[in-house]
Amino acid sequence: MSIFGRLARLIKSNINDLISRSEDPEKMLHQIIIDMNNQLLEAKKQVATSIADEKRLAKQVDAERAKANEWEKRAMMAVRAGDDNLAREALARKAEHDGIVEQYRLQWQKQKQAVDQLKLALRALNGKIEEAKRKKSLLIARKKRAEAQKAIQETLSGLKNASAFEAFDRMEGRIHQMEAEAEAAAELQEEATGDVLALKFKDLEVSHGSEEDLIALKRKMGLLPPEPAPPAEAVRVDSGASAESEFDALDPAEQAELERALAELEAEENRQLSGKR
Repeated sequence: MSIFGRLARLIKSNINDLISRSEDPEKMLHQIIIDMNNQLLEAKKQVATSIADEKRLAKQVDAERAKANEWEKRAMMAVRAGDDNLAREALARKAEHDGIVEQYRLQWQKQKQAVDQLKLALRALNGKIEEAKRKKSLLIARKKRAEAQKAIQETLSGLKNASAFEAFDRMEGRIHQMEAEAEAAAELQEEATGDVLALKFKDLEVSHGSEEDLIALKRKMGLLPPEPAPPAEAVRVDSGASAESEFDALDPAEQAELERALAELEAEENRQLSGKR
């Protein structure tokens, strides 16, 4: 199984464990992101190790190739010296190193292909984790909205319950009853402690006022004669009293002017009476 296959299984097992142990999706999402980052860090370490192995194989290829080139130079040196046997031995050692170079080269090619694939998988995994981080806030917002909707529905369900309204009506009726009892107690207290004679006169005044209103209505409808006019003397007395009060309300200059006007009017009336005689 590849490293990323094991990583996927580990992340999946952690998620399943969180689901079984937690009931809060928000906490689960935070923990999942933390676990993903931890596993990504481990994956990066393993990919780095694979890259180091690939580089080590490449260096070994170069080292063996350098040894093969060195033995080839020594073979040339032996040929120049006229020692063909020594040259043959040098070439045999060169061929040995060439074989090792080919083996290391094949291993390096395979390791390089594996490293390239691991790099691609690591970038894809990192992209998935970054996408999960971006979606986490959205998922948390959706979770909170769902909780709010659930709370509203539960509240509405409680309001639809008939027992709540019945209890409200009972409380309203109980308050009405308490108000009536308080008013009755106040009336009884007044009857027990008040002045009985004053209460009788109060009732008499109410009945008398109602009787006067009835008589006024009958006179307005013509069923009773109109109310007789007050005596003339009383009217004159009232008029005189009213005039006197109005005269007293004037300032001294206005009073003197009014007295002169009245005197002139009285003198004119006397002259007219004398002429008629």
